[in-house]
Amino acid sequence: MVESVLISISLIIGIAALFAILARLIKQPPIIAYLIAGILVGPLFFNIVNPNTESSLFLQVFARMGIALLLFIVGLSLDFRVLKEFGKVATLAGIGEVVTTSTFGFLISLFLGFKFIPALYLAAALSFSSTVVVVKLLSDKKEMNTLHGRIALGILIVEDFIAAIVLMLLPVLQTGNISLISIGISKIILLGVFVFLVYNLLISKFVYFLARNQETLFLSGLAWALILASLFNYLGLSLEIGALIAGMSLASTKYTLELSGKIKPLRDFFVVLLFVFFGSQLIGPISKEIIKYAIIYSALILVGKPLIVMSFMRMFGYKKRTTFLTGASLAQLSEFSLIIILLGFTLGFLNQELMNLAVLVSLITIGISSYSIHYSSLIFNKISHLLNIFDGKTSEESLTKREHEVYDIVLLGYHRIGYKILDLLNKSKAKVLVIDYNPKVILSLAKSDVNCIYGDASDKEFLNEINLGRVKLIISTIPNEDANIIIKRYLEESGSKATLVATAEQPRQALDLYSEGIDYVIIPHHLGGDYLAGMINSFWLDKEKYIKAGKNHKKYLLKAKNNSSFM
Repeated sequence: MVESVLISISLIIGIAALFAILARLIKQPPIIAYLIAGILVGPLFFNIVNPNTESSLFLQVFARMGIALLLFIVGLSLDFRVLKEFGKVATLAGIGEVVTTSTFGFLISLFLGFKFIPALYLAAALSFSSTVVVVKLLSDKKEMNTLHGRIALGILIVEDFIAAIVLMLLPVLQTGNISLISIGISKIILLGVFVFLVYNLLISKFVYFLARNQETLFLSGLAWALILASLFNYLGLSLEIGALIAGMSLASTKYTLELSGKIKPLRDFFVVLLFVFFGSQLIGPISKEIIKYAIIYSALILVGKPLIVMSFMRMFGYKKRTTFLTGASLAQLSEFSLIIILLGFTLGFLNQELMNLAVLVSLITIGISSYSIHYSSLIFNKISHLLNIFDGKTSEESLTKREHEVYDIVLLGYHRIGYKILDLLNKSKAKVLVIDYNPKVILSLAKSDVNCIYGDASDKEFLNEINLGRVKLIISTIPNEDANIIIKRYLEESGSKATLVATAEQPRQALDLYSEGIDYVIIPHHLGGDYLAGMINSFWLDKEKYIKAGKNHKKYLLKAKNNSSFM
């Protein structure tokens, strides 16, 4: 038995690794590879995993371990104090998207003939987007620090909070018995309070001691997660809730990132088996009706969800480019969605057809959204004329009243390195204009009496509205290659003689921009290296000079932080 299970697990890992390599070559996230590997090892193809084999039982155990570790690490990142960092737009758009999508999903499910409880599970599953997929793809595109990247991350964190609550409440809400629901919710609250009290009054005293040794910290964190998961399971609640609360109880410690980093490799192994297990649950035959349902639900996620996010963002005055790029990032089913469906299946509330449906929708939405995120700028350029309805307008006069003035220098993009450049430019006698497409940044600058305009510098229609004819220097801190090329070509078409300084994240992109005729390209990490080399050459081994420079740097950062909340 042991040998057969070992061989089966080895084959599963090997097939998953092979498809992960193929997925990387065609720019797909690993989750797709693991789901496809699961389908292949399941009853539809190789039949390595099916309900009648020992390997299926072991794989299911590993899958539950993967869920527990995944939720433990999610819990580590759910420090309630960080929500305020993402602002009103992320909170409102996140809550609004979940409520609206789940409402539509629930009504569609009832219309398609599903009963109340399955419709409830489907509604919950459809409303969440994948943090794993979005973060991976935006990181690969170097867009995590862009405006739409930060807003998307904020929305995902809000969704994770909601998903955590849903996972806690679904097992007790579905009973339909008011007294049982009250008892279940009371259990969760009391156990949660107990866990936080135990941690704060007892375990937190030893965290510093545990952190002095990496192995001890790793084992202690893992033990805390698994013990609480087992405790919650023993008391009639799911182990997933226990693991999540275990992570949340540690979320405010300063060792969270270190602990998370230590556990992630182990989590990744079990998560591979988790998604392979999901894929193996695709058991035939797949009816035409299930395929039709999968297309309907996929359309809601791929089209409806971005439109919902864009509508909420428009309320805050964001331009159509930002709203589109943010909405397009969130058009897929989440790993939480699969966990919710698996929970319902395990508890007997969902049947095999709904498991098949969830796997199909995951494959369709994650696959298509991977390409839509990768080519989002290109797609936007093709359809931007259709998105005017999502072009946010703000009533603040400071955003629109400076178009006809004449400026010497135009700074495109205040965030990232723009604030440092503006500090220098303000000391000169030159007339400076700042252009940014984050309305909150513009309002903050306007309050400081900085000449500024709200708009998207990569939009030619917007550039036409600004008098750039007499501008002598344009500095773009926007790291998007396409945006900088659009600005350069506009200047050529308008006959402007302005010097253009652009920004690139990578040397290859910088070379592309130079080939377009841009005068100078900033590569931030190269300039940082040059600056540090200059410091070392000047200070050498004199510690006091480094300390003095550090104090001056800290003083400047605190001043900038007090003047603006967008650093």
